[in-house]
Amino acid sequence: MQEIEQLSCELYADTPRGGLYHYTTFSGLLGIIGRRCLWASDIRYMNDSAELRHTADLFAEVTRGRMESGHADSHFLSQFVDWIKHRLTTGHLLFAASFRSHGNLLSQWRGYSLPGKGVSLGFCPDFILECARRQQFLMGKCIYEPRRQERIIHQVLDALEREVERRSRGREMTGEERNKLYQEIFTSVETDLLRIAAMLKHPSFSEEKEWRIVSPVVSGQGEGLPVLFREGHDMLVPYIEFSLSLDGQAPQLDHLYLGPSVNANISMNSIKMFLDKNGVQVQRGIDYCRIPYRRG
Repeated sequence: MQEIEQLSCELYADTPRGGLYHYTTFSGLLGIIGRRCLWASDIRYMNDSAELRHTADLFAEVTRGRMESGHADSHFLSQFVDWIKHRLTTGHLLFAASFRSHGNLLSQWRGYSLPGKGVSLGFCPDFILECARRQQFLMGKCIYEPRRQERIIHQVLDALEREVERRSRGREMTGEERNKLYQEIFTSVETDLLRIAAMLKHPSFSEEKEWRIVSPVVSGQGEGLPVLFREGHDMLVPYIEFSLSLDGQAPQLDHLYLGPSVNANISMNSIKMFLDKNGVQVQRGIDYCRIPYRRG
């Protein structure tokens, strides 16, 4: 559907201006440099499965408000809420990897690294964008503002209602035929709705200023994709590899922060030795975060 497709494209139209930082552990650093890639996780499994549930809850809240205001086609809206709640969590696949605009945040050291074992890898935006282009990934800036999120949801619902009106105008339809029409419309916008959902994050995470690279949407269970699995907090997390190598070269690092550590100097030295051995030059060098950190 053109309106929703255009809305989806607009969410991926921004271009990052400053550095893009990826927080990880020493183990993550070894894997990223060794395999020359990032792990792009299935977004249904990011942040303990809360990512897409937030969008589903937004749709349910806005739709409920429309129905309570006496909307003429509450049956359509009710079916849509049930459909999107199910499809966002069990439907098509979308893989994503995250970057932050700020490379030295205490909340991120706590959330994405271990005490004494964390790094924040800074990349030039042009490098990540070129890697994304070659792998048909999109990049977008996450949206945290509740009013803007609600406005996007209303735009989606308005477009869906207009499509129902257009395709049912002048037709006498049974209940079964109308339900079939609804499902056809829902299915036609699933890809774009998933891309939109990937950009809507809970306002409590606004400090992160997150940018995401997202894969092409994959139907089914990812047959034919090189899907791998890693251990999450309490489940296995599906992921694919996002290459950080252009034309066979080592990943290009612009900057690196070492997270809180009681052995900062010698730790920074060993990181530099490791990167040098793997042919990785850090354009703006390695800095210590200088943040006192005590978990809890």
